[in-house]
Amino acid sequence: MSGIVDLAAYGPDFTADPYPYYAKLRAQGPVHRVRVPEGQDAWLVVGHQAVRAALADPRLTKDWRTAMASADINDSPLFTNMLDADPPHHTRLRKLVAREFTSRRVEALRPRVQQITDELLDAMLATPAGRADLVDALAFPLPMTVICELIGVPSMDREAFRAWSNEIVAPTGPEPSQKATTEMAAYLVGLIEEKRSAPGEDLLSALIRTSDEDGDRLSRDELVGMAFLLLVAGHETTVSLISNGVRALLQHPDQLAALRADRSLLDNAVEEMLRFDGPVETATWRFTSEPVEIGGTVIPAKEPVWVVLASASRDPERFAAADDFDITREPRGHMAFGHGIHFCLGAPLARLEARIAIGTLLERCPHLALDCATDAFTWRSGMLIRGTEQLPVRWTPEAGQHADTTHGDTTQHTDTAQHAGPRQ
Repeated sequence: MSGIVDLAAYGPDFTADPYPYYAKLRAQGPVHRVRVPEGQDAWLVVGHQAVRAALADPRLTKDWRTAMASADINDSPLFTNMLDADPPHHTRLRKLVAREFTSRRVEALRPRVQQITDELLDAMLATPAGRADLVDALAFPLPMTVICELIGVPSMDREAFRAWSNEIVAPTGPEPSQKATTEMAAYLVGLIEEKRSAPGEDLLSALIRTSDEDGDRLSRDELVGMAFLLLVAGHETTVSLISNGVRALLQHPDQLAALRADRSLLDNAVEEMLRFDGPVETATWRFTSEPVEIGGTVIPAKEPVWVVLASASRDPERFAAADDFDITREPRGHMAFGHGIHFCLGAPLARLEARIAIGTLLERCPHLALDCATDAFTWRSGMLIRGTEQLPVRWTPEAGQHADTTHGDTTQHTDTAQHAGPRQ
């Protein structure tokens, strides 16, 4: 494609359903020069093969401090983390934290994840109206509680943390974003000092005292950056994984019925949720350290690159009938957790939480349905985290009858969702 593609010109339809736009771009080539909604010019990588290659290419660096000396990016200790680092620094940071995320340690969290899920659903189902916002009732508090307990963030501080996190990953403007960054960094510095003085059994205390065989330890700024990354990545993505996954099921009644009829499909269903409408639309910024050819296009040195995970997972060259939500397909090869050395460290925890949350929700809510028209969703801003801000649901026939008089014919919207609202 010649010229610059202005993504902002696509308007709110692009935020609600970017997949048709990515399909048009893929049809013209895997790499495009674009202007992102925030106004910056960048390169967009959209094809599955090209995305996979880009994520594994060491010439696409993550450390903007060296790759883009003049980049206008906030130099906060929050971003002194392994996601914004390249080898050997990235290798060192990941090595120091990876031991805390082994399969055995994640599996040990299963009883607690189940307990939190049960308690949240107890509270939700006690609502007399028989309806709730699933994001507030389950999708947000479950991963937030799990990761805060794991890291060691006091419960009284979690609402403030939610506000900071939301602003950083989906900014509403430069000033609010800067304010959230400054306040979160100051909070984490104080929390780390508290843990130094009175360490506990939590992960942050473990990271403060951990060292490798050479005695290497995390610096204060590295601890701030690691805590930020683990806390934000540990809940933001799972919130949207759960809510996007439930929304996909409710918008595709045949797939919901198939899962209810065969619960052994749950693990595969979660993988299809990740592929079909995963929580991370684009990987975080990369920068070319030298001219890089991708898919026949040469991207000059010192250029910002956005790798579109959502587009790669909907590429028909990799997945047959890629725009169909099919929980029986073989979804391996999706890009929801990235690829290469920055593959999501928390993927096993996200999968565990999603399987427990969605499985338990379906067990306890046999009449679960959307409680709004599909064109009534409000979507999170930006191109990083994909998902709706709310997910209104109902779980009793009585609530459904009431909904018909207050929200329109929601049963009809649910049954025809694949043809209305977001084109999914």
